[in-house]
Amino acid sequence: MNVKEIKAPIEKEMLEFELKFKFSMKSSVPLLDKITNYIVKRKGKQLRPMFVFLSAKVCGEMNESTYRAASLIELLHTATLVHDDVVDDSNERRGFFSVNALWKNKIAVLVGDFLLSRGLLLSIDNNDFHLLGIVSNAVREMSEGELLQIEKARKLDIDEEVYYEIIKKKTASLVASCCACGASSVNTSAESIEKMRVFGEAVGMAFQIKDDLFDYGDGTNIGKPTGIDIKEKKMTLPLIYALSNASYFDKKRIINIVKNNNNNPRKVAEVIDFVIKSGGIQYTEKKMNEFKNKAIQILSEFPESPAKESLIGLVKYTTERKN
Repeated sequence: MNVKEIKAPIEKEMLEFELKFKFSMKSSVPLLDKITNYIVKRKGKQLRPMFVFLSAKVCGEMNESTYRAASLIELLHTATLVHDDVVDDSNERRGFFSVNALWKNKIAVLVGDFLLSRGLLLSIDNNDFHLLGIVSNAVREMSEGELLQIEKARKLDIDEEVYYEIIKKKTASLVASCCACGASSVNTSAESIEKMRVFGEAVGMAFQIKDDLFDYGDGTNIGKPTGIDIKEKKMTLPLIYALSNASYFDKKRIINIVKNNNNNPRKVAEVIDFVIKSGGIQYTEKKMNEFKNKAIQILSEFPESPAKESLIGLVKYTTERKN
């Protein structure tokens, strides 16, 4: 299934969401309106609202609370992205100039704060405290995940367990909150909400592992390795696996490259080659598919529907995508 086919059961809702989301960012300050319009026009594939709406439809009938859930997640997530670009001193986001590149850091931080407050008020004004609880927890976990990764990158002592903890907090917690919020907006059953949360967490884990595979390439589907994670001293699963099965001297040599020669393209290529030859790619793909299968297994417990088929398609899309 491609993205258009996946969107089919929620196409009308997605169009309505775009209007509601734009309205949720409205401000009486012209500069803020100008910046939020710029943000809205550069939206990506909109996977997060898709997860919210499809999860809602799998569990019940969509309503106004479902739209607010999607807007809340997008507002808080966009705020974290704007702040991330400041922290990372990044001038680009999805091929376009970042907010801080165009309007400088001070304004970017304030815009992030504004988006955060809009999300909080949207929930409070409509008594959506259950949604606010789910999403606030995700934002806390995302911050913890980033800090845990920074802390571990200094020593390069990440093992597989710590890696899963980092990606669970950094990436999977947001997808989990999308699915839990979708379910919570239409269904008060704690069991259904928890099932959808666990489903979203499994998809998020698979999604991030797929992202980490792009760094190494596989010569067929993914194409050229990028080596970006190595340059940024990020220890991801292919490298963690390769190091755990390496000799003492190989381990020392590779860690030294990541620590001290991570900006040398020839040395980065050496690390990539070491990971590929060690079977790190195959092992990582196997783990990614375990999370994917777990997610699909959870969905099998829900009744058949076009929304359920689309969610299965979305799970497969996240692990089979080319970028």
